[in-house]
Formats: sequence, structure tokens, C-alpha cells
Amino acid sequence: MITVQYPEERNPLPENYRNFPILIYDTVDAAAGLRCVACKICEKECPPQCIYIIKSDDKKPDYMGKPQFYPKVFDIDISVCMSCQICVEVCPFEAIKMDKDFELSKRERFDALLLRKEELSKSNEYYHKIHPVEAAAVDANLAEAAAAAEAKKKAAAAAAAAKPTPVTPNPTTPSAPGPTSVPGATPPESSSSSTKS
Repeated sequence: MITVQYPEERNPLPENYRNFPILIYDTVDAAAGLRCVACKICEKECPPQCIYIIKSDDKKPDYMGKPQFYPKVFDIDISVCMSCQICVEVCPFEAIKMDKDFELSKRERFDALLLRKEELSKSNEYYHKIHPVEAAAVDANLAEAAAAAEAKKKAAAAAAAAKPTPVTPNPTTPSAPGPTSVPGATPPESSSSSTKS
């Protein structure tokens, strides 16, 4: 048996180790690159109800340039969180993942353990550092979905361009109205009829 002289010595944590949730963002700007669109699925599915989200009133371009809602407020109370990872499983945008940081002790146990959006936001590079295998698989799935969406968009544009434009027929010149017969009236004589001698 080997004693590890913590904190000077540390055992490496396994790939599947998890502690508390974090929010992943792409690009270098945490505010613009946040994957979360404030759908609130994680908030609804959280068993201890430790996630609190306020959805934005406006939309802004995400890391792919698509206008999306974003969380105006995203808080997680880690004094209540039980690290069940259900929030990760239900997120359809790969926006929330589990961190490996376990040194989170505080002197004050209320507001100090309520992590705000700014503290929860971690870059995709950080995610690759703590979960390299999982992060690579997630990136591959996101790239595949983006490629499929782009291909669908191009196919729709090509189909719209190839669709023949309907030809509007030229309006014909209306003919002069002929004489109409009135009930009880004598029909007019034809101009081609010969006169009596």
C-alpha cells in the first residue's frame, strides 16, 4: 500500500470521474460561444432541483452564427447537487458536462457554493483536457450534425433553383361584343343581306 502525500502528490483521476456540472463554450468568447440555449430541460429533470435558469428575452448569434436564445442567468447550487449526471444525459446540445475539480471547499456554505454562469463556463479545450475521449466523440457528432444540416440547406437551395418558373399566359385582346338578342325583339338584319329590287 502506497500513501500519497496530498496535496503535494496527486493520483491521476480516471477518464470517467465526475464531480459537478460545467457549461461548455466554443471559440474564445464565453458569452458568444456558449452552447446552452436555455431550453431548461436540465432544470426540469434535475432531481434535487439545484439548477436555476432565466432565459434571455432576445436572441444572439451562437458560435455557428445561428440566432439563439441564451441563459441570462444560469446558477447551480453545488451544496445540493448530487453529481448524478442526469443534466448531462438530457441536454440535446452537448452544453453541460461534468467537471473533475473536487477542491471546492468554502468557509461560507450558502452563497459561496452557488456557482454562477461565469464560474460554470469552461472552454471546449478544457473539456478535451479533462475528458479527451468523450470530448473527441462529442466534437465528431457535432461536426457530423453540422455537415448534415449544411448539406440539407444546399439541397433545398438547389431544388428551389431547379424548379421551373411558371409562365404567365399573355392576356388575349378581348373581341368586340356582338349584338345581343333581347327577348321579344326582332333580330337585326345582317349587313350582308341583299336589298329587294
